[in-house]
Amino acid sequence: MSGVQDRVVIITGAGGGLGREYALLLAEAGAKVVVNDLGGARDGSGSGQSMADGVVAEIREAGGQAVANYDSVATEDGAAAIVQSALDVFGAVHGVVNNAGILRDRAFHKMATDDWESVLRVHLFGGYHVTKAAWPHFREQGHGRIVVATSTTGLYGNFGQANYGAAKNGLVGLINTLAIEGRKHNISANAVAPMAATRMTEDVAPAELLAKLAPAHVAPVVGHLLSDECADSGSVFVVGGGQVQRVQLFQSKGVTFGEVPTIAQVAERWPEITDMTGSVPGTNPVG
Repeated sequence: MSGVQDRVVIITGAGGGLGREYALLLAEAGAKVVVNDLGGARDGSGSGQSMADGVVAEIREAGGQAVANYDSVATEDGAAAIVQSALDVFGAVHGVVNNAGILRDRAFHKMATDDWESVLRVHLFGGYHVTKAAWPHFREQGHGRIVVATSTTGLYGNFGQANYGAAKNGLVGLINTLAIEGRKHNISANAVAPMAATRMTEDVAPAELLAKLAPAHVAPVVGHLLSDECADSGSVFVVGGGQVQRVQLFQSKGVTFGEVPTIAQVAERWPEITDMTGSVPGTNPVG
């Protein structure tokens, strides 16, 4: 077996935008796809079945295999039902793309607790719940592929998106650890920060920029990360407009104090501490 042929892949939030592109491309490449979408609005309100059903119909009309699922990723029970759909219909689960998301943009001083919690429940908790439900199957079969949707907002920040950025960077922390724990079981976990014109970004970026960012550009990278051949794990990629870039944390050479320094001593050597000349990839010294 190579690529994603006959692999069963769950894609959350696959009723439109990027998720739809992932589902169509993976099905075309021979994967069996679970098209999950709650069918709600961009802020997470409402629900419906037409979005997921429409993508499944497109896949089947093109000769592919797919099933729709309408459960919410934001709860443990919903995530379990999503994975169970894959098992009931296709008998297995080999990959998960945690793509479902909502937006509740507010400047931080105006952000309500519900706006904060709702976004984290879908993005971060959703990524956790669906991956956790699939994880035992990945370990038992000695194979699993996880892709999470992070964001440049999480990596670099963006005004009015403290909740979104916190959730998206939380997913990077998740895949960093899953890559370590999954290694001996042939489970990989990677993150993609897509730059694409979707309903999530239609009023977040300038129209002239969005015109250059077709969602189709992102799908092949996600497809590769799900493939049997891809050996990368614990990596983050920014993808959009035909450009694919890997993002990695670096740390400076820094300063070593022989004894506990004073505040003044720290301040005196601050330029050396923050100087990134000769920086190296960051590592966990206790991991």
